Amino acid sequence: MLGADDPLDPTPRRVLVAGTSGVGKTTTAARIGRALGLPHTEIDALFHGPDWQPREQFVADVEAFTSAPTWITEWQYTPVRALLAERADTVVWIDLPNAVAFWRLFRRTLRRRLRRIEMWNGNVEPPLWTFFTDPGNILRWGISTRNTTRSRIPELAVEAPHLRIVRLRSQREIDRFVQHLGGGRG
Repeated sequence: MLGADDPLDPTPRRVLVAGTSGVGKTTTAARIGRALGLPHTEIDALFHGPDWQPREQFVADVEAFTSAPTWITEWQYTPVRALLAERADTVVWIDLPNAVAFWRLFRRTLRRRLRRIEMWNGNVEPPLWTFFTDPGNILRWGISTRNTTRSRIPELAVEAPHLRIVRLRSQREIDRFVQHLGGGRG
């Protein structure tokens, strides 16, 4: 497994950003995309239809954009996880401490809810009290799946040996990694 300062040769062209809810996968993917000139597709926007229902064309949309020579997206959603791993050349694993990930998730969810920020296809965060009533509430999801990626990544390393896996354990490492990419490190 590689770290923030390890060289990547050749330059990543098809990148997945992995991690638990709240670690900043989408933000980091967008930053890496800008640094490398890769088109970023936010996978949540493809998955979620109106009323948080999965879109029927989700898998077809993922197949389409991952057929391109360059792309970056988040490594999520069981129906496409294997396809994404098969077509990627690099995985950037954001492995922040659980407390940091949960605090970020809580802060983001609260901000989105209070500001009624529209996310994908007209969806907004549900009322905060749904934490107590909805097993699918994003905060509950973040708690219940906080260690899932930590078990998936070692499995992925075995199942997809063609992938370079970069493990980033802090915001400093994330920032340093993106800075190196933007500075021409291949």
